[in-house]
Amino acid sequence: MTTHTHQTAPTQFVEANGIRFAYRRFGKTGGVPIVMNIHFRGTMDHWDPLITDGLAAQREVILFDNAGIGASSGETPASIPAMATDAIAFIRALGIRKTDVLGYSIGGKVAQEIVVHAPELVRKLILVGTGPRGADTAASKSGQIFSATYDPPEHLWIAAHFLPNAAGRAAGLKYLERKFRRQDRVPEVSEASANAQYAAIVKSNEKTDGVWDYLAGIHHPVLVVDGSNDLIIPTVNGFTLQQHLPNAQLIVYPDSSHAPFYQYPDLFLAHAALFLDSTK
Repeated sequence: MTTHTHQTAPTQFVEANGIRFAYRRFGKTGGVPIVMNIHFRGTMDHWDPLITDGLAAQREVILFDNAGIGASSGETPASIPAMATDAIAFIRALGIRKTDVLGYSIGGKVAQEIVVHAPELVRKLILVGTGPRGADTAASKSGQIFSATYDPPEHLWIAAHFLPNAAGRAAGLKYLERKFRRQDRVPEVSEASANAQYAAIVKSNEKTDGVWDYLAGIHHPVLVVDGSNDLIIPTVNGFTLQQHLPNAQLIVYPDSSHAPFYQYPDLFLAHAALFLDSTK
């Protein structure tokens, strides 16, 4: 049975760990759901409806605001593992015993920690535009992108997700049009929460001996998706993930940056379906 869409799914709430989590749940029920973990400064409303509805055609999709984000209560932790602890509590509060997890950007870092701390909860993992602990950010343009001024302000998301060329700008404008179709939107991320997220990212990217060793312990099937020139989390980090995860495959989409799945939604959905539907 298929229920609701990205546009029509009601915002619901569940309590866990002293947090009132806001979430939306929609799509084809009866199988393994997929829980979506969003990017820096993102809420449930920042997902591309083409992606969420495309996934929902074949499986149940769960969007949520983690602690202190959007319509959820609590304070946003300043560490990725603590964010994962909250996400795990949320998933378990829904009564879910097994789920697929998609993580985008900082959400991909959270997704990895979910698997590390609750491996029995996860079946398969999709990581988009993200990196491991100790990620290589030397070539990242995130500082200048997020500190710049945009008119209109929402064009930040074009700069953050897409390359500054004709194809990237066109894809970005289409994404924004889809993104703002929903009217009953949750609050934007506060500066306090954004600062906590930034602190968590900085801490996660610290270089230490053996920083990638944890990846060898993640034996779940993993699909790593990257753009050919990710301006936020450089593409080399996707290769690092694929090389150090025991059961990972990597797809790099051409002429794209931090949101390759928004630029190539049909291709991504086909690849995601092949991966999620595979028996291996």
